Amino acid sequence: MKKFIKNTLIVLIILFSFVFINVKAESLRPVDIHGKLSVNGTDIVDKNNNKYQIKGVSTHGIAWFPQYVNQSTFEYMRDEWGINAIRLAMYSDPNAGYSKDTVNKLKQGVEYAKNAGLYVIIDWHILNDNNPNIYKKEAIEFFKDVSNLYKDYDNVIYEICNEPNGDVKWDRDIKPYAEEVIKEIRNIDNDAIIIVGTPTWSQDVDIASNNPIKGYNNIMYTLHFYAGTHKDNIRNKLKTARNNGLPIFVTEFGMINADGNGSINYDEASKWMNLLDEYNISYMVWALSNKNEGASLIRSDVNKTTGWSYNELAPHGKWFVDNMKRYPKEVVEQKQESNTTQQIVETTTTTTTTKLGEYNTTDVAIDSGERNNKTNNSNNKSTTRTLILTLSGICMGFGIGVLIQKLRKMQNK
Repeated sequence: MKKFIKNTLIVLIILFSFVFINVKAESLRPVDIHGKLSVNGTDIVDKNNNKYQIKGVSTHGIAWFPQYVNQSTFEYMRDEWGINAIRLAMYSDPNAGYSKDTVNKLKQGVEYAKNAGLYVIIDWHILNDNNPNIYKKEAIEFFKDVSNLYKDYDNVIYEICNEPNGDVKWDRDIKPYAEEVIKEIRNIDNDAIIIVGTPTWSQDVDIASNNPIKGYNNIMYTLHFYAGTHKDNIRNKLKTARNNGLPIFVTEFGMINADGNGSINYDEASKWMNLLDEYNISYMVWALSNKNEGASLIRSDVNKTTGWSYNELAPHGKWFVDNMKRYPKEVVEQKQESNTTQQIVETTTTTTTTKLGEYNTTDVAIDSGERNNKTNNSNNKSTTRTLILTLSGICMGFGIGVLIQKLRKMQNK
């Protein structure tokens, strides 16, 4: 009898451990926990109306660095770095890589993010095209396409003009463009968060705050910064816009200079991250690539696309990972659910020609059958996990019942 009880306890412990491991793995999927996000005042909130802070990584231009858009990369950054979002930077200028193949690569990235339980920003990456109205027709067609595809996804966020710059004004150029694009998206997807760029490489949020877009919910405004260049002057713009009630999202930032190079400015980095945390502002770090520049997260001599050791990260990547680990990974989601301001990481900003390297556009056409298979595989894994957890629970209940009966018989004897 003692041997039976011992063996039963061992089986129960094994089953309990298996259930615990699966539940813990599930807890690493931010979208499963927090659901569809929305905007409440100046804050992003989750499905339970708790404040939520997105902290993630932006790709470099996916036409030049498509290799980092894959399932393993996204899941590794989620599990090891603690990110909860990925930004897919697709340049809007055909001379900078915009093509049918690049759009297909972006769509593949959205599916990878969904499978990983990550939020994903679809970034219409205006830069050298300066004015968003230059490719407004293409932007409207693109966002009608993707909003039709993803209107039922809980993890998709639209960024409709990355960094307007040059002779581009908020009232004259950006706001009218945004109102047209937002109208087309809202005709299809009525509640996804939409992020609007601001003048001067998305620095002039204070100007936008004086005449924000009206008539739509879940609209946010872009601020970009590089800590080596943008200091109190840009932080003051952020504070002004915030005081005017403007919801701000830092969809791109870096801790080096605005040209994408230079060393990390640790003093300014601390000032920026403390301010973003204080205001519960979400952010995405630039950039997931091994390009030979200061903004890259991966060393230029490292060709791995996942599973990087700490020493395989570039200085900017090391800073980011260190910053993300200020809180224990196991506590991060608990802090988010308890409405506590959290961790760090993400976003980089205003660059000009240095973001456009001498790279050949890679053939990144995606096979739709492969994408569907991957999605189905992910769904099958989720169903299998649920079935295993259910069966484990039944077995545990049965085992406990048998054990109790045996103990009662022993007591009666």
